[in-house]
Amino acid sequence: MKEPENVCNENIFNRLYEAHGKPVWRFIYFKCGDTAQADDLVQEAFIKLWQNCAKVTQEKAKSFLYTVCNNAFLNEVAHKKVILKHAKSQPEKTNFHSPEFLMEESEFHEKLKSSLENLTEAQRTAFLLNRIEGKKYAEIAEMLNISVKAVEKRMSQALATLRKEIGNI
Repeated sequence: MKEPENVCNENIFNRLYEAHGKPVWRFIYFKCGDTAQADDLVQEAFIKLWQNCAKVTQEKAKSFLYTVCNNAFLNEVAHKKVILKHAKSQPEKTNFHSPEFLMEESEFHEKLKSSLENLTEAQRTAFLLNRIEGKKYAEIAEMLNISVKAVEKRMSQALATLRKEIGNI
């Protein structure tokens, strides 16, 4: 039985890039909504694939790329949360009170309020219970006497609508 080939061969690596580069980029772009960030994350995933080429077989390369890309994105999001938390805990060291920031914050709140009003009642209820009150999907399902799948669908639709209407603020 032939042992699976790893991706250290440059031709194999190039074929993997041609086959999976765009789909991985689209996957991560859908998550982050920023072309530059998606470019960077995909590049980082292929660099890690090359660095670990001896450990990764061709069959596992696609999964490896998606996993590395997704994990890198989640790490960036977590890092941004830490930065924001730190900035909030030390407001005197940040420029949160600049007129530009206050104007952008006001515009965002108006856009968010308008977008929430455009959701269906079911989507808005599920969204607010989850994101504002911190309820888990199972708790929401029990409160509304619906299935967890129904809550998931409502949340998915609500988030899609909000992303579309609010955009990349």
